[in-house]
Amino acid sequence: MALGSARSCCPRALWEALRGTTSQPALLRPPSSGSSSAAVAGACGTVVSSRRGFAGLRQKKEAQAEKLAALPEVRHLDAFRTSLAKETFALPDSGAQAPTFHEVGLSNEDVQLALDAGLATFLLHVQSRVANHCGEGFYTIGPCGEELLAGVGLALEPSDAAALHYRHLSTALVRAMRGGKPMEQVLLDRARGFCVSAQDPVGGGHHCLLGGSPSDFLVTSTLASQSPPAVGRAAGLRLAHHLKIERPLLPPNAVSYVSLGDGSVNNAHFLSAVNMAEYMQHRGFQCPVVFGISDNGLCISLRGHEWLNRFVQQRLGMPVFHADGNSLASVYAASRDATRHARRRGGPAAIVFGGLRRRFGHAATDRQDAYLAADEIAAAEAHDALAGECARAVAQGVTSYAKLQERFEELASQVEAAFEAAAEEPKVASREACIRFNSQPLVPKAEVASEVADKVNASTFAGKASSAPQVMRRVMTRALDEQLSARKELVYVGEDVQHGGYYRITDGLHSKHGWRVADFPPDETSLLGVAIGYSQAGLLPIVEIPYAKYLDCGGDMFFEAVIMNWLSAGQRPSGMIIRLQGFDKGVFGGNFHTHNSLHLPPGLDVVAFSNGADYARGLRNAVAQAAAGRVVMLVDSTDLLNRRHLFEKDDAWMTPYPVDPADCMAFDEVRAHGEGDRLLIVSYGNGVPTSLRAQRILQEEHAVSGVVVVDAPYLSDVPGELAELIPRFSAVLFADVCKMGQHPQAGQIVRLQERGLLPAKWRSIAATPTYNPLGSTLTFLNETDIIQGALAVLR
Repeated sequence: MALGSARSCCPRALWEALRGTTSQPALLRPPSSGSSSAAVAGACGTVVSSRRGFAGLRQKKEAQAEKLAALPEVRHLDAFRTSLAKETFALPDSGAQAPTFHEVGLSNEDVQLALDAGLATFLLHVQSRVANHCGEGFYTIGPCGEELLAGVGLALEPSDAAALHYRHLSTALVRAMRGGKPMEQVLLDRARGFCVSAQDPVGGGHHCLLGGSPSDFLVTSTLASQSPPAVGRAAGLRLAHHLKIERPLLPPNAVSYVSLGDGSVNNAHFLSAVNMAEYMQHRGFQCPVVFGISDNGLCISLRGHEWLNRFVQQRLGMPVFHADGNSLASVYAASRDATRHARRRGGPAAIVFGGLRRRFGHAATDRQDAYLAADEIAAAEAHDALAGECARAVAQGVTSYAKLQERFEELASQVEAAFEAAAEEPKVASREACIRFNSQPLVPKAEVASEVADKVNASTFAGKASSAPQVMRRVMTRALDEQLSARKELVYVGEDVQHGGYYRITDGLHSKHGWRVADFPPDETSLLGVAIGYSQAGLLPIVEIPYAKYLDCGGDMFFEAVIMNWLSAGQRPSGMIIRLQGFDKGVFGGNFHTHNSLHLPPGLDVVAFSNGADYARGLRNAVAQAAAGRVVMLVDSTDLLNRRHLFEKDDAWMTPYPVDPADCMAFDEVRAHGEGDRLLIVSYGNGVPTSLRAQRILQEEHAVSGVVVVDAPYLSDVPGELAELIPRFSAVLFADVCKMGQHPQAGQIVRLQERGLLPAKWRSIAATPTYNPLGSTLTFLNETDIIQGALAVLR
């Protein structure tokens, strides 16, 4: 039964209703405090107070009734309703050739569910444009023309992983309803996304996202960036079960489905993902991923020029299934066959949904008349695949026009009410609420120590004797071995890591731990993307980036890994460790192998240790934090890996292995060298031994005593012990090994100054803001820089 008047969503009747001349649609009840959306909103902290009643959006619609009635989407809603009432939907041209629903195995209930999703998709889109026009909706990328991709949702198992392009709303709706959500709740949650309500159970008011079930994964707005993680989920779900980890997040027979538009096949993310999926198949590794490509012939304003067909023929080495996007039966059959292939063979497949037409432009801001002729725009709007499928359903006896009309009016009333409700709900309104979801909560040191001790003591690593002092790289190798032995969900991936890597950090680990230490092709986009997918499949990845500069090659995947916790309001973290090598001082490779700039986006823990013992202690903490969902980047200074001496031949920079597994180094900890309270030199990584040499020269050649060097490896915030230490000193010198202007200590200085912790005398020095020439250490921070800085700040 309809919730309100049978004509309540007809444009003309709607405006009359808003003027009070017809009955009003019933309104949805607000969610209970126990609902998932309420829980998300509560976790968001401070929000805008919601307005009383639903007068806001309604009043705006009433005030702008004439303009809204002229919107193309609203006009076509009226036309759709009229044709439905008159029973004049036309069968598509392919009606005689297309398979029937029953021929492909669709039941009447399946078809009715898909039609519900298609109708709801159309109605949600119309109301999203109306809400946007009224200033209450903030996401308008349109799914109209692709409503029959609901068939994909019927072909996928509810437990299959899915990451859906933002136009493929109908697929998401089917999955949500097959997962047990009632339509009313599904519509309200979608309206919350469009209106960025803090009660949106998917994004918590941070962004408009498709998803909501445990097997749905979020897609950002960066073209095909959803593709590499989908490959990682496919490979990861099979690997997780092979390793027999305790809590795999996806079943062993699942497939990983990812969808995108035809223009996005040109994007490097997609090319990287396809290459990796086919590479895995070539190597004999299981990777059941399915790429769904919807072809509407337009990439916003760029025409397709039939490139997709040629691309598929020339570039894809996997089976490709083709579907008529205007036929639900065809979409379902191709999706069923593609997923069946991937599930059974454990390899990739692709589906091309052809013949689609994009209706009403890419988004509300799209100026179609700037690149399409008026007759082309009109033809696209008139090409209504949903109406044609309704006609098919009636012709094949699945339903009747009377039932379709009743259901359409019921859905129309529910969608309108959902938007009115969502527009009045609170929104995220404080900076603190945003910051709260930058990353998962820190695991306290005591919990880390207890967990690590239990795992290590129960592993094959337990009982290893202490070692004589060793260079840093050997301690690092042993620390990695310890963690791989203690955690079977831990995997180590990178380039050239099986034979030990460029710096021999992984020496012997592949022979001991097998394919948990694995080489990947030299493509940082797929490497980091697969790591995201591994994490989402229940594994705990350590990703080795061979040189710090190479992180730029996988930059977008790096930032997506970091932002995912915030984007999902803490529900979809991508816990991992990134091992960044080839950093700072060295004569090999020039700028591209001795890069000294770091990215520190919110949500990333960046740590740069100076010695082997602290690295081992810190790795224990880092792995525990990553297991809890945080993204941690460990930065290794090349010059330190084989360093033995601090002064002459003193072996002072070698350290024994910290054998007690409960001996962990938290992010808040620092290590101080020296005594006094006159000058504190703060540094990290290679800057620590450089500062210690400068400390001696200051004492011996400049008679400056009372200098303490503090090793503060955590760079993403001010370590707690550093904040306690600084007020004790008369002067502070920050010695940063990164380039001036890109140096992480700058952020620490701002935070310390805001808290009033810096003394009157402080100074910051950093490496030269340029690029280092091959065969030289000219531009790196050196002892002279530190000495000059110290003397200047003490004047």
